Amino acid sequence: MSFWNGKRVLVTGGAGFLGSRVVAKLKSKSPAEIVVARRKDYDLIQMQNVQRLYDDARPDIVIHAAAQVGGIGANSANPGTFFYNNLMMGVQLMEAGRQHGVEKFVAIGTICAYPKHTPVPFREEDLWKGYPEETNAPYGLAKKMLLVQAQAYRQQYGFNAIFLLPVNLYGPGDNFDPATSHAIPAIIKKCMDAVRDRSSKVVLWGTGTPTREFLYVADAAEAVVLAAEHYNGRAPVNVGVGSEISLKDLATLIARLTRFTGEIEWDTSKPDGQPRRALDVTRAAESFGFRARVSLEDGLRETIEWYRNVQGPNSA
Repeated sequence: MSFWNGKRVLVTGGAGFLGSRVVAKLKSKSPAEIVVARRKDYDLIQMQNVQRLYDDARPDIVIHAAAQVGGIGANSANPGTFFYNNLMMGVQLMEAGRQHGVEKFVAIGTICAYPKHTPVPFREEDLWKGYPEETNAPYGLAKKMLLVQAQAYRQQYGFNAIFLLPVNLYGPGDNFDPATSHAIPAIIKKCMDAVRDRSSKVVLWGTGTPTREFLYVADAAEAVVLAAEHYNGRAPVNVGVGSEISLKDLATLIARLTRFTGEIEWDTSKPDGQPRRALDVTRAAESFGFRARVSLEDGLRETIEWYRNVQGPNSA
């Protein structure tokens, strides 16, 4: 608790999926002030707005959780936008943070930064051993530049910036828009729509053979706050569960939890994305004591129940 005493904390993306959970965790730590940067007030792609934010917030600690994200379809349709917006937000926030003398900068990266064919489990040392999977490489590389910047600034300026690599996040409040959603909300929506409409089939992208690792969003927020408190190293840190599941098995599990009993068809004309994703999470456990607590099945139940309540009485 003493770490946060008297601290002013700026959370970019603090009203978003991960950022809102980080803010909730921070409130229990009772810092002097938590400032949530909202896009309508500060467009962080423009440096003058970044400088204005620092002048207004006067932060001691910055947690950069803002990002423009989406699933395979959104990444494929908007590679330039995803690259430029994520790069400019992060690079300018860290540079302005250095100029304003912040004590610590926590940069939230992405598992999409890893090479396409990284050996499983992904170890932080493998981060530079190849090019990311093509459909999300622009986004992954934009985020990866924050690691380069953090290490360069640490070397030249003594700037305390750390870089975290979370796996795919999910949970209540996730994005269920079919045009931009990730795997879990997309599958939940399709299964629940099929139950509601009495459809006998759902169609999912790809072959179903790729594996993914999923971290419940509240666990991810806990990791971010722990890292802010306890980690001050230059090396990147994986944040995840340490286990993987195939998309076929994930779809089967979601179908059971949503009570969809029809056929799951895989549209193999659509891309699979990265073949496998699973992290070595040793460094997070050893460096700041993070271990995920919520099992995938429990987290899916919570997410499905939240979505059912949001959809109202006509949902499945």
